[in-house]
Amino acid sequence: MFVATVIVTVLLAALLGFAAIRKLSHRDPVVREYAELGVPENRLNSLAGVLLTGAAGLILGLALAPLGVAAAIGVICYFLGAVIVHIRAHDAKHLPVPLTYAALAVAALVLRLASS
Repeated sequence: MFVATVIVTVLLAALLGFAAIRKLSHRDPVVREYAELGVPENRLNSLAGVLLTGAAGLILGLALAPLGVAAAIGVICYFLGAVIVHIRAHDAKHLPVPLTYAALAVAALVLRLASS
């Protein structure tokens, strides 16, 4: 069970890192995409910080189970918020992305709890 926990956790942490780097890039397509959702550019660094903190918590949580559980719950909350933002903006095109991240975070949580 712990091997599955490691695989899902490392995959999710890598994806969170990728998403954070994308936000930190402030490239025009990224800024436009978030602006269409009502997220101003000056919030992207903060959102990236939350993602990087979640990734670090998930990885450290492989050694400290309570930290991993807390990080997974935080990531779930972050992406449920993202899902709500996409729904409110009527952005069905990009909705699968936060849903996938949220599902992976739920899997990481369940596996972390099961392997403790």
